[in-house]
Amino acid sequence: MPHRDLRLAAVVLLLCIQHLHGSALPAVSSYEFTAYRMQQYNLAQQMYGCRGAIMVAEARSADEPVLTRRCIIMKVVDFTTEKFTEAQRQNAAAILLLLPKNISSIPHDTVQSFMESEKAVLLKETLMSVYVAPEDEQLLYMYEEVKQAAATRTSSVFIRVLRSMVTATAFQILVSNNYPIKALADTAIVTLEGVLPGAGEDPPTIVITAHYDSYGLAPWLSYGADSNGSGVTILLELVRLFQKLYSSSSTRPLYHLMFSLTGGGKYNFLGTKRWIEENLDHAESSLLHDNVAFVLCLDTLANSDELYMHVSRPPRPDTPMHAFVQQLEEVVSSRFPWVKMGLIHKKINLIESTVAWEHERYSLRRIPSFTLSHLEDPKSELRGSILDTMSQVDFRKLKRNGIIVAEALARFMYNLSDKGSPRDIQLFKGQMDFHDGRMSNLMSVLTSVPRATQLLDKEPDHIVLVNSLEQEFKHYLQQVYRHTFRQDKRDPDITFYDQMNQPVVMYRVKPAAFDLFLGGCIAAYLGIVYYAIQNFGFFYTKLKAAVKSKQQ
Repeated sequence: MPHRDLRLAAVVLLLCIQHLHGSALPAVSSYEFTAYRMQQYNLAQQMYGCRGAIMVAEARSADEPVLTRRCIIMKVVDFTTEKFTEAQRQNAAAILLLLPKNISSIPHDTVQSFMESEKAVLLKETLMSVYVAPEDEQLLYMYEEVKQAAATRTSSVFIRVLRSMVTATAFQILVSNNYPIKALADTAIVTLEGVLPGAGEDPPTIVITAHYDSYGLAPWLSYGADSNGSGVTILLELVRLFQKLYSSSSTRPLYHLMFSLTGGGKYNFLGTKRWIEENLDHAESSLLHDNVAFVLCLDTLANSDELYMHVSRPPRPDTPMHAFVQQLEEVVSSRFPWVKMGLIHKKINLIESTVAWEHERYSLRRIPSFTLSHLEDPKSELRGSILDTMSQVDFRKLKRNGIIVAEALARFMYNLSDKGSPRDIQLFKGQMDFHDGRMSNLMSVLTSVPRATQLLDKEPDHIVLVNSLEQEFKHYLQQVYRHTFRQDKRDPDITFYDQMNQPVVMYRVKPAAFDLFLGGCIAAYLGIVYYAIQNFGFFYTKLKAAVKSKQQ
């Protein structure tokens, strides 16, 4: 009987320990996903972005007091400049940012705050690995677990220790690729141009241009809907509509109309710079050599009831550019009086190595030019964000801005004001109207893949996108040329790096403290058994006396 009681007690203790161990998550389970690394590039001898790619660290919440050698898990709402700076100060191993699949569900204030922090972070250089991954069920579960672990800091010491030893789950995050980061020396930038030839002999040229690449915290997640998918969409609609006017000799204006889509716009407008150099310095004949009336750059036009004309020099009276600006103002005042329109004069600082707007590349060569945008500040965070998706596009305002440009351009080229035409005349209506469906389709195609410059000449889907833009030009325009500019390997204008998308593994494990706790339980159990065996005679006598007294 006593032997039976001791065996039963030992079994009960062992079952308790096994139950304690089994109540936790599996000791080793893994989940693999793809994460996208933060920008890394060199521009004008200046280094930007993330210099690290290796990530082997335990996941922790940004609310934890100690972040050294940890991988910090954040949502969009958690990502602030202060937390990023604190992670750098504490030498955190990495940051993993979880990006919602439905960007439109994020409150406007949160979007604005994130974009401001994103802009500030992109201006810095960091050795810390920074990755972005789309949210899914497993990653959200991990986020909630590390959040709860951080919340226990407010509990008593005993509760914190007990939870850490028994119930807590640790997540180990690692990048399975440990190859060193390499520079990409063969990145190509493509610029497209096409022309609608004007009537008459040697007519002046009007240039309409927009850059088509995108920018954001992670190249693989930069879709650039407003900046600058909107400018490209309006330009392609202008191409279609004005091709109809130029197709008939009776309606062909006395102007060459040149269109260009430039690459490298997010990196100091390098595609524009090289294209201008090729036309002015190397080509024997080019429309840019001849009489250029003005250059209109379209940049970020898919939202807001404000329109700004950014210039490096105020247009002088009696110049074509001044006349066109007057037409823009007249269209707005007569047809869209609720739209605020302004002229912003910003001189080019020759000391700075970068330019703020695309028109500045032309102004440096003394070509009259300006940029039309709904942004007042060239440093606006909207010009480079992974949250610049279709949710940032208002198609009614995008179409309205396209109509303003088209109407003003037609009034200028046909000199309608001097001919006494009504101020509120509508030229683009009926079959000549902007097509809602086409604009929506164009924007969908442009945002179907990230248009980061370092991806456009290497990934199959991105190459197809650039080829599609070229085919669109060839369908409507004449003298279509594709200019491919490659970097000088000895002294490149810009240097990109590889490993921008990485396979990442998340291991779900128990913390080391649990092993200590379990070892302590086993040692206690063995100690009890050993003590019971050593004092078996004493326990047996006591037990026998107790049974006898009970029977009496």
